[in-house]
Amino acid sequence: MEFLLALAASTAVVFIAEMGDKTQLVAMSLASRYRAATVLLGITAATLLVHGLSVLIAEVVGLALPTDWITLVAGVAFVGFGVWTLLGDELSDKDEERAASRRIRSGLVTVAVVFFTAELGDKTMLATITVGTNYEWFPVWIGSTVGMVAADALAIGLAFILGKKVPERAMQIGAALLFFLAGGAMVFEGVRAVAG
Repeated sequence: MEFLLALAASTAVVFIAEMGDKTQLVAMSLASRYRAATVLLGITAATLLVHGLSVLIAEVVGLALPTDWITLVAGVAFVGFGVWTLLGDELSDKDEERAASRRIRSGLVTVAVVFFTAELGDKTMLATITVGTNYEWFPVWIGSTVGMVAADALAIGLAFILGKKVPERAMQIGAALLFFLAGGAMVFEGVRAVAG
């Protein structure tokens, strides 16, 4: 039961965090240059690596801090993710350059390298670390990868169907609201546990 809860939580959190995120824009940009299957395989490989690193960091943090404080900090982080989501993540010229780079012959390797680089220190990496401090590493690793690939597949599909007119602001607002709700609940629980 704990495994399924961790899997569901990490999938949902990363899926929400990826909505309107810079790496989702990178995925859509890459999909305009490579086949969707190549982009999704590259994203999967890069995400497995980045989120593997994330759950490793979470394990170390989880051992170093008491659970009550982790819940409180995670709640504050989620509220911060909500603000970050509302403010938006722009696809910079540098990101576009990396996405357009064809120095590597393999499209799959190009996508994986570009996505890995874009994902380092990104909101979804930090969200994975946050969730990972509360659950076992393996289901969080798998769930966060599934959430990332699902969110990017949805964006690529919608961009294809809607002609790249995905309502990014609506996704940002919806994702931010979910982060605020989850973060508020976690802060309340953390404060109650620390004060009690």
